[in-house]
Amino acid sequence: MEYKITDRGIEIKLSDRFDLKNTFDCGQCFRWTENPDGSYSGIVRGKYARVVSDGGVIIIEGSSEDDFLNIWKGYFDLENDYNEIRREISELCPKLVCALDSMDGIRILSQEPWEALCSFIISQNNNIPRIKGIVTRLCENFGERGEYGYSFPTADRIAQCTEEELSPLRSGFRAAYIADAARRVSCGEVVLENMYTLPIDECRAQLMKIKGVGPKVAECTLLYGLHRLDAFPIDVWMKRALSTLFSGISVSDLGRYAGVAQQYIFHYSRLESEKLKTENESSVLQHMP
Repeated sequence: MEYKITDRGIEIKLSDRFDLKNTFDCGQCFRWTENPDGSYSGIVRGKYARVVSDGGVIIIEGSSEDDFLNIWKGYFDLENDYNEIRREISELCPKLVCALDSMDGIRILSQEPWEALCSFIISQNNNIPRIKGIVTRLCENFGERGEYGYSFPTADRIAQCTEEELSPLRSGFRAAYIADAARRVSCGEVVLENMYTLPIDECRAQLMKIKGVGPKVAECTLLYGLHRLDAFPIDVWMKRALSTLFSGISVSDLGRYAGVAQQYIFHYSRLESEKLKTENESSVLQHMP
């Protein structure tokens, strides 16, 4: 990775690709908004950024060098070479080559752990537009207002709220889960910062003490919030993909980058599902009188 400071902000040149849409719209984060020109805007750890892809160069507009080094470099996982990661996964599991070739440029974001935990609690039995709506209302009602929007509220702030006070979120049954998570994190019963280095099974067990946190939310928190790249969230799409498109593959086959492989499997399974749907619709039309 190379970077330089310009009038626009920080310009970054990578040895691999960084596809903004594949990264921001793959379901791993919920606070980035696509602009009409294809750039994305978001707030991370209280800092606003507009990110632009321009001829293979990534530009973080308005960023200082300190913010780049202390926030954005780690958040966008810029020091990992995803070409090498994909190569390692394909060597461990050649069956995945088709999935690895299906989508280029995705990166696993290193989000703030509490934000990731709270966001994926909200994600349960939910669709992305509604998740984003609830997260937006959470920030607007309980976050700190800045020049460009609201920061994500801290666990300490939410821990002070009753479930009734969380009703403006319109999050339904999830309000009880959000409140319980905030209280456990705020009082130190669940220490998210320790989970960067603790054995991953111990992390899973601690996270699942929280009301409403099952294996999938725990894995998402570990992968997207704590950057544990060996975490492997499994949902309906993933179960279907592993039983049909990639039968015989287990998580243990995927090594230290299982979580990266999961993103490719997830994307590929959705592509195949859309392809099959299109083919079926075409076949029905051909046989109509």
